[in-house]
Order: sequence, then structure tokens, then C-alpha cells
Amino acid sequence: MTNRIPWPDLLAGLFVLAFGLVGFWQAGAIPVSPLYAQVGPKAVPYVVASGMTLLGALLVLSALRGGWSAQVAEVAEAGPPNLRALGLLGAGLLANLVLIGPAGFSIAASAQFVLVAAAFGSRSMARDLLIALPLTLLVWFLFVQGLGVNIGAGLLEGLVLRLLGQEVA
Repeated sequence: MTNRIPWPDLLAGLFVLAFGLVGFWQAGAIPVSPLYAQVGPKAVPYVVASGMTLLGALLVLSALRGGWSAQVAEVAEAGPPNLRALGLLGAGLLANLVLIGPAGFSIAASAQFVLVAAAFGSRSMARDLLIALPLTLLVWFLFVQGLGVNIGAGLLEGLVLRLLGQEVA
């Protein structure tokens, strides 16, 4: 280890730390209705800002101890990127973007889940889909019912609402 500070590493850590602090500032500016008794709209932004601030502080500390870019350079010499995996990741993002409007959150997020799982080496699309659909429906339900935030109701969400005896908006 040298006494020289790796400036790119330090600047990256300071940027993430500043981003987390801006997150706290912006989370504090979110208006809160008096109707929220417990968890309001500020909870998740504060959690994200806390994580970013902690990560930034750890990156700054790591940079001051010698940095991490030398270790990353060693990993980068491992070989060429896996273009199939990168293509599947991009296809997952594109699928979500294209499907979220017409098909709804659960179908769009499930398609993305399956494609990302394939990018990471999964060979069972049926199993991945059986995991993704209930998981994305649960996330959608928690957002809509728990937080009161509509994140894109579609075909499956409408079916769930009708099964629960609620009106589809």
C-alpha cells in the first residue's frame, strides 16, 4: 500500500456520499399528508438515502486506505465481456419498458425477471416465471394496497382486484 491517495476512487466515494446527502435533503422536502399514521411517503426515500450515504462513507474510507481500482483492474483482465448476458440484460430492460403500459407491472417485471435470470445463467424459464409472477404480484399489491401508489395495473392486476371484489381503476 502506498501513501498516495487514489483520486478517482476518492472522488467516486465523495460523489456517492454527496448523492446520499442530497437524498436526505430531498426526502425531507416531500410533503406529507396528515392522513398517514405510520409509514408515509418519506420512509423509502430515507432508507435509500441512508444506504447511499453509508455506501459513500465506506467508499471514501476504502479510498483513503488505498482504494479499490487496482483490484478492479485485476478482475478486468479476466477476459472479454459475455455479450449474450449483456444482451439478455438489455432485453430485460427493454421488455419492461415496452410491456409496462399495455400489460401492467406484473407481466412487465416478470418478463424482466426471467430475462435477467437467464443472463445470470438460469436454464429454467418456466421455474423463473413461476417465481416471478407471484413475487411481482405481491410487490404490486403491497404498493397499491400498502402505500396507495399505483405502479401500473394491467391484466393480472385487474384479475386480482376482481377476485378481491374491488373495482378495477
